[in-house]
Amino acid sequence: MSVRRVLRVGASLTLTVSVAFLTGCQFYQPSPLDASGHAGTWRKHGPADEKVRDFARRLEPTAPRSVTFNPGDGLTLAEGEVVALVYNPDLRVARLRAGVAQGTAAHAGRWDDPELSIDVLKVTQSVPNSWIVGAALSLTIPISGRLAVEKSKANAEHHSELARVAEEEWKTLRDLRRAWLSWSADRLRLEQTERIVSSLDSVVETTGKLAEAGELPRTESALFKIEQESRKADIARLRGRVKEGEQEIRSLMGIAPSAPASLTPTLSAADGKGGGNLAETNPTLIRLQSNYEVAELTLLREIRKQFPDLELGPNFEDDQGQSKIGVIGAIPIPIFNSNKGGIAAARAEREVARAAYETELERTQGRLAATRARLEGNRSRRQSIDSNVVPLVDRQIDDARHLLEIGEGGSLVLLESLVRAHQAKLDLIEARFDESATQNEIRHLLGPDRMAAITR
Repeated sequence: MSVRRVLRVGASLTLTVSVAFLTGCQFYQPSPLDASGHAGTWRKHGPADEKVRDFARRLEPTAPRSVTFNPGDGLTLAEGEVVALVYNPDLRVARLRAGVAQGTAAHAGRWDDPELSIDVLKVTQSVPNSWIVGAALSLTIPISGRLAVEKSKANAEHHSELARVAEEEWKTLRDLRRAWLSWSADRLRLEQTERIVSSLDSVVETTGKLAEAGELPRTESALFKIEQESRKADIARLRGRVKEGEQEIRSLMGIAPSAPASLTPTLSAADGKGGGNLAETNPTLIRLQSNYEVAELTLLREIRKQFPDLELGPNFEDDQGQSKIGVIGAIPIPIFNSNKGGIAAARAEREVARAAYETELERTQGRLAATRARLEGNRSRRQSIDSNVVPLVDRQIDDARHLLEIGEGGSLVLLESLVRAHQAKLDLIEARFDESATQNEIRHLLGPDRMAAITR
């Protein structure tokens, strides 16, 4: 075989491989980060965006009651939940990670690429045809069934990631509800503190005049002023907490601090639905079930891998002017290895996945029972303060004012009554917050009525 013929065969094979490579491969395109551009886009996000409104319209058929999404008249907690599901930054990352699993599942179970091998040898002795050229194309034929299991495993991993997204969505809504309730409670504490400061204005003025007339000790008159100034300091602290709480809510919704959004306070939280099967509604348990399915398919894949796949393909050889055509084949013999290590590891991972699910089920049931008991105590406390304590201290204030006006009562009684009334109303706000926060936790443990990851 001449050198020219060898080069011609090599060029032909190279061209064939190059064409196949170019038609089947993708090419890299850089995509640099743009911090300033992203910041500008983020600052434009708001509750009234069409993206949010469109998502709200999609949710309306599944809503438990008909509520029109209208953030223009003040953003309610229910409307804030819709905004958070669209713009929360952690959910964006979780959904993109689910997209990675989706891409993997879309291309899982493909056959391995064929392998082209070329041998070019030259006989060193002087012979008429000194070149030996060989070419072979081998293809792996998956007779073990491993690829079908890999496809099923990739789909299960995608479903597991979708369950993780749904779990993150439900956690985000829980965090948003708690932050909203906490901010609303601070708003009420601020309003109540402003009321006592306003109430003390007239009392400070009256006791000051009585002290100047010698009808009241200056030490008693000064106590009212001291109490008023202390409550003014509380107002400054609470205003800071209200502003901080609002920014935390904005962060959970995924909108900028300066985005137009007027939040509507509430201390009401929906009760979690009763009954039901936690395994079918709790997002964490659903995710762990998906993880166990992945572990099952991983073990099945490792078992299938102990059975060999067949390598088969055509073979061509030109040896000193004599052409030969045949078939090459190879099959591993599972005697020494048999993928024992992979099978043992997959079996152990399946037991870990089983234990993770079972222990989480135990913990969830325990937390649910404890939280329900706490809710009962919180509810009794709130009812007692609302029905008994607050009316009593309000009546005490009226009586003390009346006695002070007719000169038959001490000013310290009025001051003590005002302070106790203020504290009772703060306790009522705290009790209402504790009750609603506990209801929110129960709702989180029970899970939503329907589980569906909202991929974007």
